[in-house]
Amino acid sequence: MVVVTASAALMAPLLAPLLTGTHEVPADRRMENDFTTASDEYHVPRSVLLGVAYLQSRWDSHGGAPSVGGGYGPMHLVDARLAQSPSPETPQPDGALALAGPTAAPAPKSAGGRSEQLSGLQRAARLTGTPENRLRTDIGANVRGGAALLADTQRRLGKPLSDDPADWWDAVARFPGISDTASAAAFANDVFGVIHSGARRTTDAGQSVTLPASPDVRPRGAGSGQSKDVECPRELVCSWLSAPYTQINEDEYGNHDLGDRPRDQKIEYIVIHDTEASLRSMFQTVQDPTEASWHYSIRSSDGHVTQHIKTKDSAWHSGNQFVNARSIGIEHEGFLKQPDAWYTEQMYQSSARLVRYLAKKYHVPLDRQHIFGHDNVPAPTDDSIPDMHDDPGPYWDWRHYFDLLGAPLKATAGADSPIVTVLPDYASHKPRFSGCAKDGATCSPHGSSAVRLYTEPSENAPLIQDPGRHPEGDDSTEDVNDLGSRVSAGQSYAVAERRGDWTAIWFQGEKAWFRNPKGAPTAVGAAGRMVTPKEGLSEVPVYGRALPEAAAYPPGVTEPDDSPLPYTLDAGQRYVTTARLTGSYVDRSVFQYTPGPVVKGQEQYYEIQLGHRLAYVRASDVDVVEGPALAGPESGTEKRSGR
Repeated sequence: MVVVTASAALMAPLLAPLLTGTHEVPADRRMENDFTTASDEYHVPRSVLLGVAYLQSRWDSHGGAPSVGGGYGPMHLVDARLAQSPSPETPQPDGALALAGPTAAPAPKSAGGRSEQLSGLQRAARLTGTPENRLRTDIGANVRGGAALLADTQRRLGKPLSDDPADWWDAVARFPGISDTASAAAFANDVFGVIHSGARRTTDAGQSVTLPASPDVRPRGAGSGQSKDVECPRELVCSWLSAPYTQINEDEYGNHDLGDRPRDQKIEYIVIHDTEASLRSMFQTVQDPTEASWHYSIRSSDGHVTQHIKTKDSAWHSGNQFVNARSIGIEHEGFLKQPDAWYTEQMYQSSARLVRYLAKKYHVPLDRQHIFGHDNVPAPTDDSIPDMHDDPGPYWDWRHYFDLLGAPLKATAGADSPIVTVLPDYASHKPRFSGCAKDGATCSPHGSSAVRLYTEPSENAPLIQDPGRHPEGDDSTEDVNDLGSRVSAGQSYAVAERRGDWTAIWFQGEKAWFRNPKGAPTAVGAAGRMVTPKEGLSEVPVYGRALPEAAAYPPGVTEPDDSPLPYTLDAGQRYVTTARLTGSYVDRSVFQYTPGPVVKGQEQYYEIQLGHRLAYVRASDVDVVEGPALAGPESGTEKRSGR
């Protein structure tokens, strides 16, 4: 086939030294040699083997630790004895169909005559004659086990061990660990999408791996097996499990608000959460009218999507009613302290596909001021700051996520721009955190999207303090849940000062320093606009929500308190803004069967990147400073306006 010939030609220079003997293989290319060797031994196209491993793990081995689905190594060989299984009482979404086909070898008979179902890990051990423990911990053995499984499945489908990757679609869809037909089809299409476009990265074990693009290899057409209730892209099959809108007692109702978005309220944000619980527990939560709610859940093991609330309605998911009214909330099964076990590539892929669809449908900009984490949601009031959430945490790979969204985070202005975008290299950037296993204990080194901030240009200086998060005057810490002194990939800030390898930004009213060496920058130049207090004002207040002016509220609707946050923008400080909006408010005091009115005023606000979280300032209090518009030699120019 043309595809195979082209791929082989592309790989020939790369693989020449690998095929002459393992003693000549460069240390950082041993994993590539493992894929080549396993491909030759089991007659599985190398691109298929690499594509499956990329979608299972992005070729990472996680030090031999299992995922929550019980999967090990780059091929994610599943030991079903470790995988979580739902309890009989767990509500199940519509549309999750059992996977038919030869997903496992014929079940052998036990001594008592009963049949046993073999997991992928066990099958691989029998097919290769390799001990299970070695398949868990040895990268080469793990890759070889995955190749054996694919070849065995292809034979059981009655298909030849073809050199044409396209002939392996059904075998890929039945790779062990995929739990239903919808997810299996999506997985196979994602694998063939990676084969089509190619991939390259350095793994967590320091291995350089390349999958050359095969333009003639393409995914199959979109499926049509979605539940009729869901709002999802055609290529992502989704399920439906409804959240209740019901009255609890005379004064309370739950667990979301009826709306008519975007007609009555523009959808401006998509909020990324993690569940901090198993999905089966969250399915029970979302059906309880006394609990919180969200629009979508995404399963860790295979990226399966379940919708709970129509996007026209507002879920109670962010801890800030203003944000809820303007956003869609997406929960990802997982725990922020255990990223390797829960933040799977299939979950990233499904989530990005869903967000791309929603962002296009509702015209949501694909940037970090509109696609953000629960940990970036501003507290609505001063006293609610300590209660705001921290997920998805410092180990969520925002850089990779925006690559999947088709909106890569990158420099948009020169290195001397007055604005920077935080952009550490996720794999190599490993700041110290504590509290993953137990309070105070240092977490294992791990790639991170987070960059830590100091009061002076030195790692020996105190951390920046957050008077809202630590109202009693406690110091910021390195705890994995403490957001008080860190920023995250994709967030943009105004530069306050530069000294050698250090850059200072304006952060919650303070000058905050982070290490930013030119040879390995943790932030890059950015285009954009900033706001600064109007001339003559020594400071301006900051808010966690943009409310209408008093005259906008109709009779019977009580105006909420302004409640400015315990931060100010002082004269001379600047903060990046990406949006100007009008104040609005939705009254949640009455249960009714039709959407309640949205109170809309005339007061204008700018959304700003205040600290780790977003915030709002009144447009009448600030001037806009135009930063550089494009990358280029004039990237440092700026001008001020009163808009």
